[in-house]
Amino acid sequence: MKLITLTQGKAAIVDKREYERISQYNWHYHKGYAARTSRENGKKRTIYMHREIMQTPEGFVTDHINGNRLDNRKKNLRICTRAENNMNMRNYKSRKKSKKASKFKGVYWVGGIQAKWVAEIRHNGKQIHLGYFFHEIEAAYAYDQAALELFGEFASPNFTAEDGSKKCMLTTLKPSSQTESGKTQEMIII
Repeated sequence: MKLITLTQGKAAIVDKREYERISQYNWHYHKGYAARTSRENGKKRTIYMHREIMQTPEGFVTDHINGNRLDNRKKNLRICTRAENNMNMRNYKSRKKSKKASKFKGVYWVGGIQAKWVAEIRHNGKQIHLGYFFHEIEAAYAYDQAALELFGEFASPNFTAEDGSKKCMLTTLKPSSQTESGKTQEMIII
């Protein structure tokens, strides 16, 4: 592992094998990525380090598996379609202002008579309702289970095991008591 110095006090991580080839260029920090500028036929073009390393063909994107856009080691990069890359987006903001934000991806609060947490996931351009939950964490686990089923290796769950794997997604939450009044419930994690 080697570091390539960028602008703004940032550095990119690359494999030792790539270092000599990649370090011959002047790289800068650009929109969260390591990039360089090239001129071709009088036109300025931005070249991203991760695409250069993977030799990403047109029509495809390079995904940073661990989500760190400056970790450009080959073991952290994979070539995929834009749709596959969108599957592992980190938490996104809801477009509907009426939705109360959650700290978890795919979860929001609905007040009023229902007054519950809602889990939803987007797949193939369609919003899929996963259910209503008394607890925010229950909704987050429901999202994670659906994400693993739908997106497989591209899933970006809210929770991961201590070793960084996604296997803890098989953990389920069961309320010890269901109360329709919305009173606090004790949760048992099994």
